Amino acid sequence: MSTQIVILAAGMGSRLGRSLPKSLTELSDGRTIMQQQFDNIHHAFGPAAKVSIVVGYKLEHIIEAFPEASFVYNEQYDVTNTSKSLMRALRASAPGGVLWMNGDVVFDPEALERAAKLVAREQSFVTVNTAKVSDEEVKYTTDAQGYIRELSKTVAGGLGEAVGINYVSRDDKAALLRQLGRVGDQDYFERGIELAIEQDGLRFEPIDISDLYAVEVDFAEDLERANLLFR
Repeated sequence: MSTQIVILAAGMGSRLGRSLPKSLTELSDGRTIMQQQFDNIHHAFGPAAKVSIVVGYKLEHIIEAFPEASFVYNEQYDVTNTSKSLMRALRASAPGGVLWMNGDVVFDPEALERAAKLVAREQSFVTVNTAKVSDEEVKYTTDAQGYIRELSKTVAGGLGEAVGINYVSRDDKAALLRQLGRVGDQDYFERGIELAIEQDGLRFEPIDISDLYAVEVDFAEDLERANLLFR
């Protein structure tokens, strides 16, 4: 079975101040944010990788740009957060694990090469950066075995930041899906992961990519920082 990959791109991305969905923002090398994600996916998983995009805001532009993908519609994109976009994607997925990423992350192709090793052994994971711990970002702590224990923006004493590239194994998917259905509409998907760890005993391994680049593009300065990578 080929790897199932989801890109979450339903949001309006209003903080960046662009008229198109944020994932279609052009980088300095001429590619869009989502195109570099597709390139990285094909580099790590080959052309047979199945990519599904969760769309909402101005969805027709994304559908036109990536006709080879399949699409899941979050009709409540303007009043829900990533938890409900991921919930819809997992419901629509085929049996087996799912790798997913936020549609606004510019990242090193090597990140998915590392991820592919854990995907191959069906280990759920959260990709992290331990080089910095900003108050406004999703942070994490680990338990005694080294697995993720806490995962949210309010974590105290965080060991690093979540990058926005994650995997849920085939055996863990049902529990995560159930928790995503329980969390609030404005919760991030990380809340579903945190509850699945706490209440269902799921084990998510942190993958450290601190030595690689990964930029979540929320603001104009983030885009400037991402563009420096391609000059």
